[in-house]
Amino acid sequence: MSTARERILEATGELLATKDALAISTRAICDRAKVGMPEIYRQFGDKQGLLTAVADLGFARFLAEKRRNPLTDDPVADLRTAWDSHVAFALRNPHLYRLMFTPTGDAKPQAIKEAQAILLKAVERCRDAGRLRMPPERAGQSILSANVGVCMMALSFPDLFGEPDISRAVRDAVIGRATGDEEEDTRVAAATVLTRALLGTLTGTEPVNDAVLDQLTASRTE
Repeated sequence: MSTARERILEATGELLATKDALAISTRAICDRAKVGMPEIYRQFGDKQGLLTAVADLGFARFLAEKRRNPLTDDPVADLRTAWDSHVAFALRNPHLYRLMFTPTGDAKPQAIKEAQAILLKAVERCRDAGRLRMPPERAGQSILSANVGVCMMALSFPDLFGEPDISRAVRDAVIGRATGDEEEDTRVAAATVLTRALLGTLTGTEPVNDAVLDQLTASRTE
C-alpha cells in the first residue's frame, strides 16, 4: 500500500503531465492524492519542497535514460546521441523538464551535478581518444548549457525553434567546437544565428525579431 508521501508525489507528477508547476494548486494535488492539505506540509515543508522532490524524481528518470545510452567506438558520435536523448526527454516531459532545469526558491535539485558528471565522463572519452581541444570540464559545461538552452527555446517557442534541424545544428556546432569535428556547412551558420537569438532573448538584450528569423532561415536554406 502506498504511503501519503508516495501518493502526493505521484499525484503531482500526473498533474505535471498537462500543466506547468505554477498552475497546479496544492488543493488539486491533495484531491488527487486523497490526503488533507496539512499532509503536504508535514511531508515536504511547503509546496516548493514538494516541487523540489518531484524534480529530483524527474532527474532520476532522466539520468536512468542517460545511463542507457549506448557506447560505441566513436565517443564524439556518442556525445551527439546523448544530446538527442536529452532533447527527446524534454519534448516528452515539457512541464517536468522546466521544473527540473528552471527551479525557483533556494532549494535546487542536486541531481544536476550527477547529470554533469555523466556528461564529463563522456567528454573524457573524447579526450582519451585525442578528440578534445578544450578542458573536459569546460567542454561539459558548454555542451550541457547549450543542450538545455535548445530545449527551453523549443518548449517556449515551438513554432520558432521546435524543428529538429535547429537542435541538430546547435548540437553539431557546439560539439564540433569542443572536439574539432566542426562541419563546414550552413548548419554552423544557422547555429550561430540561433545562439545569438537565444542569448538575446534569455537576457532581454536582443529579443527575437523578424531580422533574426530571416537570418536563421537564410542560413538553413543556403
